[in-house]
Amino acid sequence: MSLKTNRKQLVMTAVQGGVAPAHQWAPFEVGSGGEVFSWPSTGGITYNVKIGDSVFGWAGEHIEPGVSSTLSHSNRKVEAGYHFLACCGNQVRVISGEAKGEFGTVLGHHGGVNHLMIDFPDATLEKLTCDDKFLVRGYGQGLQLIDHPDVYLYNLDPDVLDTWGLHEREDGKIEVPVHVMVPGHAMGSGIGSLSVTTGDYDILCHDAETVAEYGLDRLRFGDFVAVMDHDNRYGRTWRKGAVTIGVVIHSDSPLAGHGPGMMTLMSACDQKLVPVLSDHANLGALKGIGRYAVEL
Repeated sequence: MSLKTNRKQLVMTAVQGGVAPAHQWAPFEVGSGGEVFSWPSTGGITYNVKIGDSVFGWAGEHIEPGVSSTLSHSNRKVEAGYHFLACCGNQVRVISGEAKGEFGTVLGHHGGVNHLMIDFPDATLEKLTCDDKFLVRGYGQGLQLIDHPDVYLYNLDPDVLDTWGLHEREDGKIEVPVHVMVPGHAMGSGIGSLSVTTGDYDILCHDAETVAEYGLDRLRFGDFVAVMDHDNRYGRTWRKGAVTIGVVIHSDSPLAGHGPGMMTLMSACDQKLVPVLSDHANLGALKGIGRYAVEL
């Protein structure tokens, strides 16, 4: 039996954005181990980094797969609404240029730079330019599990929730398929943020022993992951017994306090959410996009 939701009461709102300019943060940056690098980072149209790929091994940092998008490229107060309404799994339509009428899918939003990441098929990416515009069918904020008011949902398209494979147990707990379980002490940049409906926070992967112990080297773009002992109901904080589930939205980074980014999707306390490991716990696998797409 599927979990009952209030999807009929959700508001669907169009929001529109364009391609975010690619950004250079500094001529050179210094990583947590003292390494000096000058690499690509956020923004632009990224052709060869996709949902389903590993977040590691790229000659880049904080890489955003697919198309990075903003509303205005300048007004952060206005940008908040664009990110808030665009939820993981929402439909996106190209409304300009050679690719007009083609469709894509929202992956998630990246804090700090205020970018929204959108997946498009390869054939569409080849037609896009940095002047093109996108209409996002924003749908999902306010989503609730009717019989489980102690589970908080954010940034999640109800169609993704329905196909994810959540299972309600007899004891009232909910099993959630995830690809990786992250220990709470491995979370970095973004902790303390009061808003979980915009932005993300980072999984720290600079300690090789921790990476090996918890299998963090398995992280992929689009993965659903569980952060243990983290409460994201009203912001991001440590709380024993809490579990937060999110989706991986950007690549690893050598910078201290940074790593693969995760956008919050659900959170609950008292071990209400029970993560269950699955190789298929990835947005791409659910939607048939990114590396999971079957090109015609």
